[in-house]
Amino acid sequence: MKRRTAGLLVTLAVGLLAAPPAHPQATAKVARVGWLSAGTAGPGDSNFDALRSGLGELGYVEGRDIVFESRWAGGAAARLPALAAELVRLKVDLICAAGTPATMAAKAATTAIPIVFANVAFPEQTGLVASYAHPGGNVTGVAFVGPEYGKRLELLKEAVPKLRRVALIYNSENRASVLAFKETQRWAKPLNVTIEPHPLRGPQDLNGVFAAIARSRPDALMTTADVFILSSRAPIVEFAAKRRLPAMFPDREYVDQGGLMFYGSSIPEMYRRAASYVDRILKGTKPVDLPVEQPLRFELVLNLKAAKALGITFPPSILIRADQVIQ
Repeated sequence: MKRRTAGLLVTLAVGLLAAPPAHPQATAKVARVGWLSAGTAGPGDSNFDALRSGLGELGYVEGRDIVFESRWAGGAAARLPALAAELVRLKVDLICAAGTPATMAAKAATTAIPIVFANVAFPEQTGLVASYAHPGGNVTGVAFVGPEYGKRLELLKEAVPKLRRVALIYNSENRASVLAFKETQRWAKPLNVTIEPHPLRGPQDLNGVFAAIARSRPDALMTTADVFILSSRAPIVEFAAKRRLPAMFPDREYVDQGGLMFYGSSIPEMYRRAASYVDRILKGTKPVDLPVEQPLRFELVLNLKAAKALGITFPPSILIRADQVIQ
């Protein structure tokens, strides 16, 4: 009896050694990550793609290690709270929020699920985090640097020395956009520039804003970094060209569309950096232990074709600092 038992144990051990090893991902949990954006769903969204690319660089394979539950508000900010609540009901492991309105909605929907944001301005002042170094709660991520707004105004005046009045389009429904308007105003006074505010609550206000700017006849145009305003970049760039308004923009996409100038951090790069937050949180780090990151590198992109159409010659002091000059 003892010999038969010993023989059986040996047979089992040999069988186990000979069996092929289980796939390392076979029993691993597939992470469910929510994506919440105020924008419109569509192929090739550079920010969502940058997040996914960043996670791919960290070894994540969609469908094997991670799946996304994507929710898009389609330009309607009022939909964000319901979409955030939907992600909470799905019990996702983490929510990636694109921009301030989406992050505010996600934070209001849950205090338990970790939230990683990108493309957010003034997170302390909007109450998203307690501080950059110690965010507190369940929210952290990658934020703008406030002085970017003032630097844009400085560069615009350097390109247009006679600049006195600047029309600024901002989203009055986005608290961060309102703060960006105030930050730009703060920088305007020492530059002897007057900022003319033009609130935009959605695409339906665009024609009215254009009419108001046309009546006031400012020297130049700026916008704040806001997903709803960005979604209207084509008509905004077209309007600036038609009215012969030099314009400084907060997103690279405007210049690619034909706008004059862009200065700031790369927004897709913010989402690529946010992937490292997602990775660390999925591996067990708590959001409260991850300080909010701010960009260290800023780009200046100039569009010479747009400048020629406006009769502007960029001074050497600007050209030498440009990271890219579009011919």
